[in-house]
Parts: sequence; C-alpha cells; structure tokens
Amino acid sequence: MEQGNLFVISAPSGTGKTTLCRRLIERISGISFSISYTTRNSRQGESDGADYYFVSRRKFQEMVSADDFLEWARVYDNFYGTRKSDVLSRIERGEDVLLDIDVQGARQVHERLKGAILIFLLPPSWSELEARLKNRGTEDTSKLKCRMSKAKSELEAIYEYDFAVINDDISKATEELKSIVIAQRCKTPRTLTRQDLVPPLKSS
Repeated sequence: MEQGNLFVISAPSGTGKTTLCRRLIERISGISFSISYTTRNSRQGESDGADYYFVSRRKFQEMVSADDFLEWARVYDNFYGTRKSDVLSRIERGEDVLLDIDVQGARQVHERLKGAILIFLLPPSWSELEARLKNRGTEDTSKLKCRMSKAKSELEAIYEYDFAVINDDISKATEELKSIVIAQRCKTPRTLTRQDLVPPLKSS
C-alpha cells in the first residue's frame, strides 16, 4: 500500500488559514484534518476532540517528556502540539493528512518527516491583513501590534516552504490548494507503487 502525504499549512494570523483548510477538506476526498492538542481554554462553539484536544499544562508536559509530539510550540501564553501517532498511523494507511500549524511547528515537522509538503498562505497585503485583524474585534492595540510584528517575522520563513498561495480570493486560493494536493498525488514514485496501473519495464 502506498503511503499518504502530509500537508503542512502555515500563515500569519488573520490570513484565513482555518477557513481555507476547511474548504479544502470539503472539496477534495482522501484528506483529513489533524486535530492539535492545546493548553488554552476552549472558545465558544469549540468542542474537545473536534476543534482541539484541550489538556492541562501538566498533561501537555508529560506528553512532551514522552516524545508523543511530532511537533509542539508555545504560541503566546499557550502550548500547541500534534501527536505523532495520530498522524503517522493515518499516513501509513494511505491517507493524506492536513496540518494547520505555525512556522516553528512546520520546521519541526520538516526535520522529522522529510517528505512533508509545506505550504505558506499569504494575505493580499499588509494593510488588508491589519484590516482583517481589526475587523475580528478580538485584538486591542497592543495585541494587534504584536500580531503584525509576528506576521512579519513569519514571512521571513517563506523560502523554507515548497509552495506559497495568496489568499486574495478565497475560491481561487482553494483551487490552488487543491491543485497542490492533486499534483503531489500524481508524482511518479507514488504512481509506480500501483503495480496494476503501470506497465512492466521493457528489457533492452
């Protein structure tokens, strides 16, 4: 059985990453979302096991010590992590997995799984990104400044990624993400594992 792919998507806060990930999963079969572990409190409308696995800091640190995470990071005042066994078991079954994580998490994944496909999402412009963050109504002036500064720092890592997609039109950006997934599935090494579809090599 051929292995599945691991797609890692990173983006500055306010780029529309969560929405695009959901649209991608809805529009292409055979790919599912990896649910992260976090120490932050759940927000209104979120449920454990669907949006995140909400755990205590003590439990999270125990998982770190046991090397349970494929990647983990501290983001502002909370910790986030992707459980290694959750991802690897699905890939080994031939499933494609989608990770929505930040730059430092993506670096860890790339180090541990060389075949991971890294995708960076960009806002149309800095002014648009700032406007989106303001419109959310969840950022005061100091938090907004902090998020914009972090976004500029994250952007410096864009050349570490395999693909970049600009989210200036959500439908167009979704189609570009679909194209990346389809192209990866059609790569020669993966196709050659389907013995019934590939003719035998001719002897000279």
